[in-house]
Order: sequence, then structure tokens, then C-alpha cells
Amino acid sequence: MALFGRERETAQVESLVTRIPEQGDALVIRGEAGIGKSALLAVALDCARARGFATAMAAGVQSETHLPFAGLHQLIQPMLETASELPVAQRDALLNAFGMGDGQPPQPFLVALAVLNLLGETASASPLLVVVEDLQWLDRPTTEVLAFVARRLRSEPIGMILAVREGYATTFDDIGLPELSLGTLDLSAAEKLLDSRPSKLSAGVRWRVLAEAAGNPLALVELPVALGREPGPPSGEFLPLTARLERSFATRLAELPRRTRMLLLASAANDSHDLREALTAAGAATGTRLSLADLAPAIDLGLVMLHERVVRFRHPLVRSAIYQKAGPLDRQVVHLALADVHAQDPDRRAWHRAAALDHPDESVAADLEHVALRARQRGALTVAVTALRRAAELSEHLPDRAMRLLRAAELAFELGRGELITELLALMDPTLLAGQERARLAWLNEMLEEGRNEGPQRVRRLIATAEELESSEDQALARNFVRAAAMRCWWRDPGPELRGRVVALAERLAAHDDDPELLVALATAAPVERAGELIERLTRLRETRFDGAMGRLLGVAASTIGAYELSAAFLDDSIGELRAQGRLGVLAQSLTSQAVNRVLGGDWPSAMLVAEECERLTRETHQPRWQSASLAILALLAGLRGDAEHGLELAARSERVLGSVTIASNIAMIQWARGLIALCSGRHDTAFGHLWRIFDRRDAAYHPNWGSVTISELSEAAVTAEHRDLARTALAEMELMGARSPSPYLHVNLRHARAVLADDPDEAGALFEAALAADLSSWPTARARLLLAQGVWLRRRRRIVEARGPLRAARDACDKLGLLAWGEKARQELRATGEGSHLRVPSSAEQLTPQELHIAKLAATGLSNREIGQQLYLSHRTVGTHLHHAFRKLGITSRGQLRDVL
Repeated sequence: MALFGRERETAQVESLVTRIPEQGDALVIRGEAGIGKSALLAVALDCARARGFATAMAAGVQSETHLPFAGLHQLIQPMLETASELPVAQRDALLNAFGMGDGQPPQPFLVALAVLNLLGETASASPLLVVVEDLQWLDRPTTEVLAFVARRLRSEPIGMILAVREGYATTFDDIGLPELSLGTLDLSAAEKLLDSRPSKLSAGVRWRVLAEAAGNPLALVELPVALGREPGPPSGEFLPLTARLERSFATRLAELPRRTRMLLLASAANDSHDLREALTAAGAATGTRLSLADLAPAIDLGLVMLHERVVRFRHPLVRSAIYQKAGPLDRQVVHLALADVHAQDPDRRAWHRAAALDHPDESVAADLEHVALRARQRGALTVAVTALRRAAELSEHLPDRAMRLLRAAELAFELGRGELITELLALMDPTLLAGQERARLAWLNEMLEEGRNEGPQRVRRLIATAEELESSEDQALARNFVRAAAMRCWWRDPGPELRGRVVALAERLAAHDDDPELLVALATAAPVERAGELIERLTRLRETRFDGAMGRLLGVAASTIGAYELSAAFLDDSIGELRAQGRLGVLAQSLTSQAVNRVLGGDWPSAMLVAEECERLTRETHQPRWQSASLAILALLAGLRGDAEHGLELAARSERVLGSVTIASNIAMIQWARGLIALCSGRHDTAFGHLWRIFDRRDAAYHPNWGSVTISELSEAAVTAEHRDLARTALAEMELMGARSPSPYLHVNLRHARAVLADDPDEAGALFEAALAADLSSWPTARARLLLAQGVWLRRRRRIVEARGPLRAARDACDKLGLLAWGEKARQELRATGEGSHLRVPSSAEQLTPQELHIAKLAATGLSNREIGQQLYLSHRTVGTHLHHAFRKLGITSRGQLRDVL
């Protein structure tokens, strides 16, 4: 198909289709109405079919945006017969999304993984092209699934091309997919297109069409028809282009019989393309029996096409023009008729009844409440929010309106849609809410303003609200406020008095002594004071089986008090369950904590894998605070590998993602990363400046608990007399913490800092020996760095022979752990003693990308490609592709060799 003036765009689309067998990809085509998006999609389909590829298509329809997963069902309906071959959890999630299962709310990411695997199975027989038109009008649950799939196509023989109208926000905005922006045609191409049409135009009309069309291809085709039908001389009125095109289509409607116009209106208002439904509704609206013959005039005029009893409009603007041109009374009558047509489908019936109303009606509002409930059960929270909002508009009683808006806002919070929550709350009069509802509103506002750092004032308000709720029946809501107050204590210390009140409230409201929510509240509000007791309680709970989300809370509690080995045990258990359940939002949070554990435990390769996955998932699940933390961990790891430039880029990204939110724990992590990067690069003054912020009470990064993690780095960065004095001040504060807390890692760091900051040579030597004599089996990185610090200390005191032993041990340990920057520093120090070192030989595993290494490690445990895919939310073919690359890089030919190589 030749398109005038679109040679470059056509080549780009055809290139994507041609590459599908070797490499999958996705492309978003953006442009205004009538600019030629549909024509390019047709080019892609022709190209795919000419090569024998399979195709799958879906088109958004404005009236279907409120039907959950309607677009997805349209796309994969031909493939559903193979759904029985999916893993059980994926199959059940997909069928529940379509209202065909047991009614349990599906996890959205399990639905998305099921769709990825269904498409992959189709593509295994023949490369597959997926084409989506009018993406902006697909229901949001569908677009979220498609966005998930589009990000995972590189290893699949699947291409995806999606057309979206300019000016509409979709879930595909800013997710990193290639985009093709369609502009207007230049004058030469516009003239060629206009002259290719059969209509004969006078010179004046021809130039008016060229001027008004402004390079829009559809306008160049349609405006001549409209101008040729105008009764008088062409009007000089200027309208926006879409309005002009709608008017162009609307002028043809005047020539049609009323029966035909009503049939077109019923088709435009209906949320399906079924001709039978439109005939029935239009017949009821006109009081006559209609037939296919009544559609013929519209087909002759080119407004619609009929294929196997399915009516399709030539262009979305035709549908819009028909609906807008109709009078309000006709629209109302047609929607009421369609409500009767869909009497067996309560969701469609409710939406059509609502569309027919311009005044409150409690019965319809109640129906929409049930629509929202069913949508939530199918995992379509966006649709549920829309239904509740419309129910609020139709509510006859103001308190009911406020209650429905509150429930809609609470669902919007589950979606992570802060701007939507604000919009819904602005429509509500809070004074109409009862006491319990006002508390729920307060909780929602608290979550909405989570990042506002008001310090003690906010903690005090949270405590007051929790105390008000303490005597109510809603103890769970009271515990939410206590947990929020405790978390704010972790973000920024409000002082011992308020922390004590939070702890007392948490203990009074706890369901039982070992309630994970209680333990995490105690850990975040009193991580020093209650550390010993919490370690004992958590150790007792280690053998108890917990739900994945509860296990995560216990892992967080353990890491908060510095019991990282305990934390890792709880998190490892919870992560497997959260993966299986498809709860990727909570999984991403668990992975963040697990990455910190791996960093401190010295398992850098695993830390890298976990942090990479965590960053990807936090981005996909829209959790900026957690994404910022994962980026800070990645920055830290880059610094330890000696890649300072990349590390600083990641730290800057972490700061940008966090934005204006002033959460001290996040800011402290970023400063830790920057300080360690500078320290690894030998820039001690810069390192001290970054790290000191964590210990400076006046700074936004001040965080005593992160200070307990970074005191060893601060002590090494303190090389000037002034900095050493400041570091000793910080150490004195940490000693007070150590006197109250048995946190293992805190005491490892205290021993390190004491040795480094000691001035007396005899005292320093004894402190180094004492630090190395402690049990460091769980802290190999701490031991390697302590050996390096001891070697450096000995060399600088000209005890050359004594220095070589710890420096050699430090070099070998750093090489084994992958601490390239510290290993190189050990080599430099050894050279200064007169002893050379062989260059480090990278291990085979270091040749792999993080994802290849992750997959290879899982394969080495005996998991199949399908099992690995289910864990990492990839298709099994993508897993196979990564393993193929890993085998080639590692020089092996079978899975059985992986364990030895890795």
C-alpha cells in the first residue's frame, strides 16, 4: 500500500515487521485524528501477512473504556482455547479477569504473564504481529497488560504496533518504548493525495481544501466530499481540525432516512459491534422493526462497513460525529433501549442506564456500585473507580455521594494514582461523612502526603488519630495509623517522647505479642531500645510459617534493627510466595530489603541481581520511594566495582526519582552510595562530605540507623585532623547506640571505626587485632575491608613486612568477592611495599548480564525454563534465549555444567 509522503514512516514500520523472527519489538505511533495512523497499521498488517505471519488485532472504542479487559478479550479471544495449557495460577487469573472463573480477584501481573505466554505460544508456530488501534480508548486494565507484555518482547518472535491519538494520556507514556510521531504531510504530498481522489474540484475549492486540511490525510479525503454537499458557497468559518472532520461526516447524515440515522446512533452508542443488538435497540427506539436494508444507505455513503453481521465505522470520527450530531433525547432513548438489549449483562445494562440520565437516580447509582464490586473482583480497579465516581454523580443523597467518592478514592490509592485521589477528594464534602469514614479519609490523606516531612508534628497528629480510634470497632484502621507513625519515626527521628508514645500504642493495639505488624512498628519506632528483645522474638518466630506479606514485615523488622541474617531468612521465604501470588508491588519492596542484606553480607553478585530486578519492578509498579532505594543500591555496587561514573549517574537518578520527598532514610542511602564511590576512588575529602551528612543532625540525610551502617566508611574517609575529630564525635554517638543494641553489624562497624580512628599506635594495633578476632564469618566484606585498613595502617607506619600479610589477604578476599575497587587499592598498597600482584582474572560469571546470571543461577538449581519464567515474570522462550547467550559466554553446552561454572 503506497502512502503519499510517508516513505520514511512506512520503511520504519516494515523494518520492525521484517525483524520479528529474529527480534521482537514494540512501536507506539502517535498523531492527531486522521493523520494516517490506521493507514500505517494497515501497511504493517499487509507486510506481516505477505510473510505468512500470524496477526492479532484490537481496536479501542470510546464506549468500551469502562468494560474491564474488553480490549484484551478482543485481542486474545481466538487464543483462549489454549489457555488450559497455562500454569494453573496464570490460567485462573486470566479466566477470572474475563469473568469466566471462580470470581477471586486476580493479581494483574499474573494476568499479564498469562497473556505473554499465550502470545508466545501462538508465535512459536509462526511469528506474530499484534496491532492495536485507538489505544487511548482501550480500557486501562487492558493497556496495563499490554504495557507489561511490550516491555518483554525482545526475545520473542512478536511485534507490537500501537496507535494512539495525540493528547491522550495512556499507560504507554514514558515506559521507554520506541515511538513514531506522525506529522502533517508537506504541500507536495498533500497535493498528490488530493489529486489522486476522483472528485473534481474548482481551483478555489481545491486551495481551500489544501489550506483547511493543513496536511491531514483524512481531511484531504473527506473535506472535498463535505464541501461538495454544502448548500451555499464554502463558509470561511475556521474550526479545529477534528471538529471539521466530524462536521464533514455529519453532513452526510442529513441525507439519510431517520431509521438509518437511529440505527447508526444505536451502533455508535453500543459497546460492541454486533448488528443484531443495534437493530433491536434502534427498532425499540423508533417503534418499528428494522432490517439490514436500513443500514444500506450508510454503507453506500461509506460511513460504515458490514462484515459477517459486525458493523464497523470507517473511522472513529464517524462514530463520534454520529453520536454528537444526535439530539439529547435520541441519545437517551437509544441508551435506554440498549439497556434492555443487555438485560442479561448487568454491567452493560448499568452503564447504558447511567448514560441515559441527566439527573440523580439512586437505583442506577446502586447498580453502578455493584458494577464496581464486580470490576474489583476481576482486578479492574480503574473501572471500579470510574463506576463509583459515576454512582456518586447519580446519588440522590449527599452522604451517599460522599461515601461513594471516598470508596473510589481508596481504590485509586490501591492503583497508586495520587492525582486521581486528589481529584476525587476535591468533589467530596468531608463534613457529610460519619466518624469512621472521616478516619478513613484521614488515613487516605496520610498516605497521599506520605512524602511530606513535617517531622514531629505529623507523628503527633497520627498518634492523636490512632488514640481516637483506639476505642472504636475499627482496630485495624487504628493500627494503620500507628504503623504510619512508626514508619515516620524511621524516616526522621521525632524524639524519644513521641517514639515512646508510638511504641505504647502499638503494644496496646496489637492483635497478639508476635503480630508482625507490631514487631515492625517496634523496630521502626525503637530500633535501638527494643533491638535485643526483638532479636529474641524474631528468632523464636523463625520456624513459624507466615503469609508472604507478613513474612516481609518480619524481614523488614529484622533489617531495621541490624539483624540482617534473620532478615534474609524471613525475606527469602516471603519472596517465593509473593512471586507465586503475582504480588509484584509487595515483592519489589521485599527485594529492596533483600538487596541491602546481600550488600552487607558481601554477596555482591546476588545483590546486583536482586537490585536490578527490584529497580525494574518498582518502576513497573510505580513505587518511586522504593525505586529510589534500589537505584541507590545499584550506585553503591557500581562504586565497589570501580565504575565511579556510572555509580554517580545512578545516584543522581535515585535523587531525581525521589523528587521533592524528604525521607531521610532514602537520602541517607544516596549519600552512602556517593560517599563510598568517592572513597573507592581515593577522594577522601569528598567522601567525608557525603557521609557526614548522615551524622549531621541539621541535615535532611541525618539518620542514626544508617549511621550505624556507615560509621566504618566515615572513619576511613576522615584523613584530616578536623575530619577525624568529627568522626570521633560520630563514633561516640554510635557507641551509645551499641551499648543499648546487640545489632551484630553495628558492632562489626564499631570495632572497625575504633581501630581506624585510634591515635595511639599500640592501641590501634590491639584494636585491629580485636576486630579481626571477632566472628566475621557472616560479614566477609567487612573482614576484607578490615584487613585492607590494617595493612594500610601498618605500611604507613613503615612496618612493611607486617603489612604484606593482611594486604595479600585483603586483595585475595576482594578479588573473590568482586570488590574490584578495593582489590585494586590492595594491589597499590602492596606495590608500595615492594611486592607486585598478578592482575585479577574475571570469573566466567562476570561475563554475563545481570539477567543472564540470574537465569543461569536458577537453572543451575534444576528449575525448568517455564519455572524460571514464572518466577521472573518472563516467558519461557525469553528464559531460553538468555540461557543460550549464557552458555555461549561461559563456553558450556548443557545445564548440567552450570553449577560448576558458576
